[in-house]
Amino acid sequence: MNEAQTSTAVQSGSAWLSLLALAMGAFSIGTTEFSPMGLLPVIAQGVHVSIPTAGMLITTYAIGVMIGAPLMTLALSRWSRRTALIALMSIFTLGNLLSAISSSYTTLLLARLVTSLNHGAFFGLGSLVAASVVPRHKQASAVATMFMGLTIANIGGVPAATWLGQAIGWRMSFVATAGLGILTMLVLRFALPQGEPGNVPHVRGELKVLTRPVVLMAMATTVLGAGAMFTLYTYIAPTLEHLAGASPAFVTAMLVVVGVGFSIGNVAGGRLA
Repeated sequence: MNEAQTSTAVQSGSAWLSLLALAMGAFSIGTTEFSPMGLLPVIAQGVHVSIPTAGMLITTYAIGVMIGAPLMTLALSRWSRRTALIALMSIFTLGNLLSAISSSYTTLLLARLVTSLNHGAFFGLGSLVAASVVPRHKQASAVATMFMGLTIANIGGVPAATWLGQAIGWRMSFVATAGLGILTMLVLRFALPQGEPGNVPHVRGELKVLTRPVVLMAMATTVLGAGAMFTLYTYIAPTLEHLAGASPAFVTAMLVVVGVGFSIGNVAGGRLA
């Protein structure tokens, strides 16, 4: 192998290590995002509220994602991307620890809000990093590789967290997810390139993109598609248990099936793009 081939192999290995680190972050976020859906009846009983009221935990997380994405991106814009991603995962870890020790429904709501603040900014910055470590013709696949961690979370992470919460208690599910956050921070620290400090974006210029019809159409498609899916997915556990008479083990198995579908769609979408 000549020097050029050796250099290419090293760069390729470094790129895949970076993508693996980003996918691990996506896996952790996917686990904490979706696992309360499989544990909704257990959590509702634990904090002494009805299942519809417990469903507000998912709504609060979604609101935090929407608010946190632009705010956290602006707040961390001067930092290097690696440092910013590690900081975002520290917020993730703190939020899950707060969820685990929450003494009431209100404190659990606030803890879920804290957890969600990292979500949008992590995927936004992570997509930029994923695209930057591969050649241009592989950028779509690189971003899909990172998001594969999110879909795999629905195959392994969410069912495992659901089983753990049902067997030991929902608090231990959040403790385990916080452990994933700590591990992800270490992997990001050693896998991602240091990078240069960023520049503060022009806020008005960034927001101007929302006046473009093609952007609004893309956002509307996402809102309608996600809204239709999450309306059922949020209440998948009580739906299966109360309407179909399913056991907790069957609910866990169905979460795995949903995760497989997510993963197939993610791979196909990345390749088609």
